[in-house]
Amino acid sequence: MSNILNKIEHMLTHNGSELYGGEAVTQTQHALQCASLAEAKHASAELISASLLHDIGHLLEPDFAASHQGKVDLVHEELGEAFLEEWYSEAVTQPVKLHVAAKRYLCATNETYFSKLSPASVHSLELQGGPMSDDEVVAFEANEFYKDAVRLRVWDDLAKDVNAETPSVQHFMKYVEQSLVSHA
Repeated sequence: MSNILNKIEHMLTHNGSELYGGEAVTQTQHALQCASLAEAKHASAELISASLLHDIGHLLEPDFAASHQGKVDLVHEELGEAFLEEWYSEAVTQPVKLHVAAKRYLCATNETYFSKLSPASVHSLELQGGPMSDDEVVAFEANEFYKDAVRLRVWDDLAKDVNAETPSVQHFMKYVEQSLVSHA
């Protein structure tokens, strides 16, 4: 299991140095800020891990996001879930998978949410299908992890501060390790 921990730590420290999707922070800064916000709210180890790893689908290859230049939805949330599901329970993988849907959900259910999105998030929302329909809202709320996904989404939106100071990747790896499921 140490191999997956080493791989995750390497991806966060080496593949995350590019700016995050049109934002003024890098992928790594964004991940650390999101995890810091979760930790400050005393979230579970699994939700802190999900917050740190929610965009890991962008980090699977060093030039993954740059190669597409924001013209298509890369379904990074599904790639991230698929990457993580071998080692983590749904308490980690579902918030990762659902964080994009949570943005669509909040746009449909919270009349002030859309106005708080950054220009880059507005652009990605369009690529991701826009606000949810009423039927999509009902289906989203049927997932037992939807509330965690919404919490993660709120932290995701706040995790774009160029001046934020956070603990290191190594600090958060304890949560990533605690969240591992054993393979017998």
